[in-house]
Amino acid sequence: MPELPEVETIVRELRNGQAHIIGARFVDVWTDTEKLIKKPSSFDLFKKGIKGKKIEGIERRGKNILFRLPEGKTLLVHQKMTGHFLIGKWEKRGGRWGSLKKWPLSDDPANRYLHLIFCLDNGKMLALSDLRKFAKAELWENSDLANSKYFKSLGPEPLKEDFDFKAFNDVLNKKKGKIKKILMDQNVIAGIGNIYSDEMLFKARIHPLKEVLRLSLSEKKKLFRAMKETLDLAVKLQGESFSDFRRTSGEKGYYDKVRMIYRRTGEKCPNCKGIIKRIKVGGRSAHFCPNCQKI
Repeated sequence: MPELPEVETIVRELRNGQAHIIGARFVDVWTDTEKLIKKPSSFDLFKKGIKGKKIEGIERRGKNILFRLPEGKTLLVHQKMTGHFLIGKWEKRGGRWGSLKKWPLSDDPANRYLHLIFCLDNGKMLALSDLRKFAKAELWENSDLANSKYFKSLGPEPLKEDFDFKAFNDVLNKKKGKIKKILMDQNVIAGIGNIYSDEMLFKARIHPLKEVLRLSLSEKKKLFRAMKETLDLAVKLQGESFSDFRRTSGEKGYYDKVRMIYRRTGEKCPNCKGIIKRIKVGGRSAHFCPNCQKI
């Protein structure tokens, strides 16, 4: 968390004209956790590099948020496990930031862990709430970012129209290993994580431990459809908020209302009424129905 649907939700809300983020300029930036700044080498250099810069566009690549700036620069923010951007206004109260807007920015505990705040010239503030302080912010030259080992290694975007079944099948045919682990590999397909890999495998009736090489053509087609449908629906419902993720307003997403299997260990399967089980795959949890998802 957050995965592709949550990051896409944040990006779409930041791009929304009512947010008044695009076209605004950075006038200041605050942090109490300088380790969040990974590039350049110091917070002072980072602050100097973005101050006065206009936000010309906002994009997503995998789980990364990209703020396009003038002079061929990009501010990259990865929210990691517990981070999410909020739009609002805050003031210091007794050494802590307090929201000037009531619920949910002021009262939802998930929105109180502010460790990076950008102040804009239109009076808006863009704050990163991150309980575990794993998020990162980096200021890049566009050419360096595009040619970086990290960016060049990212897999294709699963929701792009040109990522059709042939492209999906070609990607899987190059890999060996358990399908759950393959789906979460950002170098294979960008943006899919623990939640939605469980959901799409359940929808396709494929066991998370099944080897990719043992998948039939029919199973691959079912998985491809399940991937597209699951991610499309999750974006439409503005992400999953059973844990830390919140939208830029501080409100929760709605995917939890339709979540079928992830973190439902011991509950009844929504299809066959069997009992959902949890196992480990490559150090990560996998939830599945033993009756519906045969290995």
